[in-house]
Amino acid sequence: MNSIPLCVPSIGEDEIQSVVEVLRSGWLAHGQKNHEFESMFADYIGSKYAISMNSCTSALHLALAALEITGEVIAPSFTFVATVNAILLAGAIPVLVDIDSDTRNMDPDLIEEAITDRTEAIMVVHYGGLPADMPRILEIAEKHNLRIIEDSAECLGGRFHGQIAGSCDVGCFSFFPTKNITTGEGGMLTTDDGKLASKVRALCGHGIDSTTFSREKESRPWIRIASRAGHNFRMSNILAAVGVEQMKKVSDLNGARQRIAARYVERLGDLDWVRFQVIPDGFTHSWQMFTVLVPRKKRDKLIGHLRRHNIEASVHFDPPIHMQPPYMDLRRGSQMEETELVASSIISLPIFPSMEQEDVDSICCVVRDFIGTD
Repeated sequence: MNSIPLCVPSIGEDEIQSVVEVLRSGWLAHGQKNHEFESMFADYIGSKYAISMNSCTSALHLALAALEITGEVIAPSFTFVATVNAILLAGAIPVLVDIDSDTRNMDPDLIEEAITDRTEAIMVVHYGGLPADMPRILEIAEKHNLRIIEDSAECLGGRFHGQIAGSCDVGCFSFFPTKNITTGEGGMLTTDDGKLASKVRALCGHGIDSTTFSREKESRPWIRIASRAGHNFRMSNILAAVGVEQMKKVSDLNGARQRIAARYVERLGDLDWVRFQVIPDGFTHSWQMFTVLVPRKKRDKLIGHLRRHNIEASVHFDPPIHMQPPYMDLRRGSQMEETELVASSIISLPIFPSMEQEDVDSICCVVRDFIGTD
């Protein structure tokens, strides 16, 4: 069997040509392509503002910093460390809660139980491309006057009752090579709040309210005045050029992921020891990852079996946050039984738009063959 990687970025000649044009232009730092990318992205999300930057982690960090949140931020333990790192490095206090094992997303009831008079925000992680229970979470946030920051790194195009993930308050997205679109490395922050957007833009570029590109139109473009201390979290014009081309085909890329996921479910749906992610009525999954739960005792053996057959299965995420040394002392708003169950039994199977149906079938055959080797 040919090797099947976990993910292959969908980069074509359009992206390559766009990058070449930028390189030849001589304008490599933040520039015109950033503005194009941001405009396209804001239109897609339905937000008034989109700010491109170097990672989703930076977007999460700047969301907290711009909102001046230094109190408690509720987040799941079942996530990548970037979620909690952003909270800590922004000077806020993470409070971890458990998930629902069917959706892999935070349990809204446990969110509400974890709220104290020190709670200022909920950082929602949409796991693998499936939006969390946003209708319920929005109710909780409104009731307790909390801000919502959506870690939508894995959920570009996911929807709940027609509303797109990342459009509720502040949305943060990733363009890492495994994501639904990629710029290699990169992120985006979305919001309808003009003052917040202006503050984020300044914080992203050394605290200076104008960009180098925009200052070129002014009479004295060399004047650079910082309004606050900031970071260098900017995305280059080169990477933004890739993003522009990726946005032109985001719907097609997500459609391909939908078809691959449906094929997996069709081929593995009769196995009683395999649990799929449950998609609630009215929700649309963007399938950044395709994950299954298997019995704990089978998980590592099955991954080894797949890898021996040149299938790059992986795990997202084990161990969970609360079991890693830097975060063990963080306050937990609940027990972590479901998180620990899922972390120890989950497998990520390959999924990317250019996968052939035959690739999915081959993977499913190897999974089914595992029964005879266990």
